[in-house]
Amino acid sequence: MHQVVIIGSGCAGNTAAIYAARASLSPLVISGHEPGGQLSLTTEVENFPGFPEGIQGPQLVENMKQQAIRFGAEYRDGKVEEADLSKRPFRLRIEDEWIETRTLIIASGASARWLGLPNEQKLIGHGVSSCATCDGFFYKEKKIMVIGGGDSAMEEATFLTKFGSEVSIVHRRDEFRASKIMLDRAKANPKIKWLTHTVVEDILDVEKGYVTGVKLKNVKSGETWEQDVDGFFLAIGHIPNTKPFAGQIELDDEGYIISKGGARTNIHGVFHAGDVQDRVYRQAITASGAGCMAAIEAERLLEGEEH
Repeated sequence: MHQVVIIGSGCAGNTAAIYAARASLSPLVISGHEPGGQLSLTTEVENFPGFPEGIQGPQLVENMKQQAIRFGAEYRDGKVEEADLSKRPFRLRIEDEWIETRTLIIASGASARWLGLPNEQKLIGHGVSSCATCDGFFYKEKKIMVIGGGDSAMEEATFLTKFGSEVSIVHRRDEFRASKIMLDRAKANPKIKWLTHTVVEDILDVEKGYVTGVKLKNVKSGETWEQDVDGFFLAIGHIPNTKPFAGQIELDDEGYIISKGGARTNIHGVFHAGDVQDRVYRQAITASGAGCMAAIEAERLLEGEEH
């Protein structure tokens, strides 16, 4: 029987593990299907406090993990396939084994949607990104491309105009899902260029090891061409990793956990942390803060039950 199980090993899960371990709760961390979370896909992180020279994303999450292990956290590879949260202790199936826990912290994150292009995954962190706030700074006076047609695409493109010499928005239709205010703001920005009825066929250049351009296609005319690009940003949404909890934890229509205040969910003893609930900020530092909150909530609940 575990006191606390943490699902996810990104900034949220690792910070929760540090706090829970220092409270002598011997947390078990299930690494999840993306060990290290979104930061494991990032190269340089320059906006996490305490690292004036910046730090590599994978190194930052590894440091957090080692810090948690130092205080007694245990890490286990694998992901939760099934969960029974109908009563305490909660039961979780990791591959073929069921484990039990008195409290649960869900920090399983949200996976960026990718286009599924041949070279996309090979160039993540080398010009391909799913986070403008994280990586925009690296593209000062460079050519940037944003893929998407919703509010996040408009917001990211507008933000990226602070850095890039030009920003192109690529969308397969000429109608946008974005709200009128966000669309109008983007259209009023002279740095933003529009490529509608257009799809990306591939990203160049894997052989050089970084993004140099893209191959585009007009879906109406069938015309294809190559365009020089330095930074390629996906803004087509995220998929929260909440599938095993559907029908038990209250989720919104996109699958994000609905917060019941602080780090609480609708189930007593189950807490949330990071991008699995946060669709607004999505930063390493906010995920870490949320992990701290969840661990403190779990510790207080367990402490209250002992008295």
